[in-house]
Amino acid sequence: MSHRILVFYGSYRRDRLGIRLATFLVEAFAKRGHDAELIDAKAVGLPMLDRMYKEYPAGEAPEAMEMLAAKIKAADAFVFVAGEYNWGVQPGLKNLTDHFLEEWFWRPAAIASYSAGRLSGARAGLAWHGILSEMGMVVISSTLAVGPISATLAEDATPTGKPGEALDRNFNHFATDLEWWAQAAKTHRETTPPPF
Repeated sequence: MSHRILVFYGSYRRDRLGIRLATFLVEAFAKRGHDAELIDAKAVGLPMLDRMYKEYPAGEAPEAMEMLAAKIKAADAFVFVAGEYNWGVQPGLKNLTDHFLEEWFWRPAAIASYSAGRLSGARAGLAWHGILSEMGMVVISSTLAVGPISATLAEDATPTGKPGEALDRNFNHFATDLEWWAQAAKTHRETTPPPF
């Protein structure tokens, strides 16, 4: 079954390597028959958090926020591409997610971390697990950890060398896990309204 999957990416840096992983994920999910879309925090351009979406009167939120809220509400699953900054999460992606709350509820989320080094952004991935759970998502147990990213994905997001082969293999397990949870949550939402 096809699902609507949003892939979130949050680097604001000039030379963004993580966009390779975000692009790879969108293309790989599309090949599996899903409607996958990249949500690039830099392109969306939300300001530093002042008011959450729910704090605006109906119809008065900024246009970019209104459009993104509708996409989040319509999605079946989310993937967060987590770069690691000083053992922590990217501020651009964290700022984007914090503009919303109830919009995220009752859907699964997956984490794909990356870094320029060998630890593959694992510490950022761990931090995101708690954040996304607190925001009402079910975080699947499967993760992707990519590093060094420049040795794994070429500029056009094509897997390269042995690290790229490993990413291709690991993606199938990651995607299957997310698909199962997306279908389970979708089916349950159709028969049982969320309790809050």
